Amino acid sequence: MKTISPKELNNLQLQTLLQTAIAPRPIALASTIDAEGNVNLSPFSFFNLFSSNPPVVIFSPARRVRDNTTKHTLENVLEVPEVVIGIVNHPIVQQISLASTEYGKSVNEFVKSGLTMKDAELIRPKLIEECPVNFECRVLEIKQLGTEGGAGNLVICEIIKIHIHEKYLNGEGSLDQIKLDLVARLGGNWYARNNESNLFEVPKPLVTKGIGFDLLPNEIKYSKIFTGNDLGMLANIEQLPEGNCTDNENLHQEAQQLLQQNNIEKAWETLIL
Repeated sequence: MKTISPKELNNLQLQTLLQTAIAPRPIALASTIDAEGNVNLSPFSFFNLFSSNPPVVIFSPARRVRDNTTKHTLENVLEVPEVVIGIVNHPIVQQISLASTEYGKSVNEFVKSGLTMKDAELIRPKLIEECPVNFECRVLEIKQLGTEGGAGNLVICEIIKIHIHEKYLNGEGSLDQIKLDLVARLGGNWYARNNESNLFEVPKPLVTKGIGFDLLPNEIKYSKIFTGNDLGMLANIEQLPEGNCTDNENLHQEAQQLLQQNNIEKAWETLIL
């Protein structure tokens, strides 16, 4: 295993490594306004949800690595501590990329990217009509993490109003994960798309407690067939089935195919003699 101290890398090398390894990252499309009324729109992938009660999200407009300058978004929220955060999905990803262009302070990125401004209800920055979800937020705090290029500035925001396009809801009135077709940021020019072709579910072990790897029979635990994911699925049962476990590799392969179909019960029936 290669071991690296962050201090061994220059700022650009470290940024590239971190953004490639820590991914995918959700994208906040931040709509802000300065004291003179100049509108700004810019995407940030240093972003996530940190509390649901109160509802708090954080994004970080970092100081530019190349010249240690700050972004208009940061300057705006320091002047007007309000922001609309739009959620980014695949139908608008190219426009979002265009909005990341470093235009001058007086340039409206809504116009440049072809996105539509819409008045918010409680704050001054504009909603982004094309985003599937918009959050109106008040800025609670801005925490500076450093003064050198690459240093983040945590913009801690409380959500005070949520706007959802109804076409992204399911029949029960909840957000539909598949319909959303969200995109996420990776390293370099890479993005990830979260649609029906690559989404999958993993049951949370909340109601029952899985037996864990340590209680798996040795015939399974040390099998040449099963992967770590396979063993994780087999270990996520409340109690071990009665009977002796087979060490037959053909049966292990059959059980593995059942696990790929998310049929854990049948997989165990195949493994127990």
